[in-house]
Amino acid sequence: MRKTLLASFALLAAAGLYGQSMVQWVTPALPTNKPQTDAEAAAGRANGRKLPVPEILQPTLDAALQAYEPHADRKLTAKFKAASSDVLPGLAAKWIEAFRKYYPGVEIDVAPPYAGSLGAQELVKGNLDLVFVSRELRPDDITGFRAAFHYDPLSVPICGGTYRHFGFLDAIGFFVHKDNPIEKLTFAQLDGMLSSTRHRGSAAITKWGDLGLTGEWADKPIHAYGVQPWNGFEEFVRQRVLSVPGKRGEWRDGISFDKVVFPLAGRVAADRYGIGYAGLAYVDAPVKLLALAPEGREAYAPTYENVAAAAYPLSRLVFLNFNRDPAKPVNPALKEFLRFVLSREGQRIVLDQAIYLPLRESQAARSRALLD
Repeated sequence: MRKTLLASFALLAAAGLYGQSMVQWVTPALPTNKPQTDAEAAAGRANGRKLPVPEILQPTLDAALQAYEPHADRKLTAKFKAASSDVLPGLAAKWIEAFRKYYPGVEIDVAPPYAGSLGAQELVKGNLDLVFVSRELRPDDITGFRAAFHYDPLSVPICGGTYRHFGFLDAIGFFVHKDNPIEKLTFAQLDGMLSSTRHRGSAAITKWGDLGLTGEWADKPIHAYGVQPWNGFEEFVRQRVLSVPGKRGEWRDGISFDKVVFPLAGRVAADRYGIGYAGLAYVDAPVKLLALAPEGREAYAPTYENVAAAAYPLSRLVFLNFNRDPAKPVNPALKEFLRFVLSREGQRIVLDQAIYLPLRESQAARSRALLD
């Protein structure tokens, strides 16, 4: 027995693993999701998309979130016409109802139809004042708005996305074949692997050996899989990983693109040398999800805890978009509504709905700063 243990320790030491704290576990792949039917899409436009079953685990509110304190000596009156993505009208209605208990003179009308993919073009037309949106703005949205007003729309993060709810702004994960020994990647490595622009300063990464893998992996080519532009998942990865402030990233040639995100986990599960990404709700094949790190930061795996704590770097956000002239202050009633949404009481509404994830105080503080 002693000889067996010593031999095991020797193997671990040779592999460089002795003395490291390692935990591995296996979870089953998720059931395969299917695109919405035409009937389901029509129902979502009329009433909002049907809410998914909440995660069994729920996060706690960040104790540092600021409590909401209304201005007792101030009576606000305003009327705003708003629109909402089809996955947000229920949450928006709860925020508005709670806020009007403090300021009954402020009306925010969020009427159907609820669009599945709202952008900033609705603001350009002048028919809407606010848009509750469940994704980042696409470049065309911003270009059209800037052409009309000569500045960008203001996008204020108002809560987190979900962990892995299908269709409800799930976090995004990168994954490799289950036999691949790699455990984590930096954004610079991903950029070197996936982009032609390589704004993060990496050299081109084409083989698994370029990432430090040895043995049979050293000379094996990296087969990259992704979603064909333009797509919400593709745009999110492009903005977060391939782009840096002032410089938009471009995909390299040779990536195997699918028109939709649904097949990607299966593609990588079938390709020993593959890497791809998808929303966590779409991981329906036995792949290995990787821990990720922007440069200079610790790597975090896409666990529920890390996404809920806003530690995982590809967690997503929900936004309120509106036309704010940078030379003028934010409308007082709208600013007060956002102060409420970004407060402990506003994020408690997110937690009580049990679908989206409440912001941490560090995130709420960044959103409040956008209003000054």
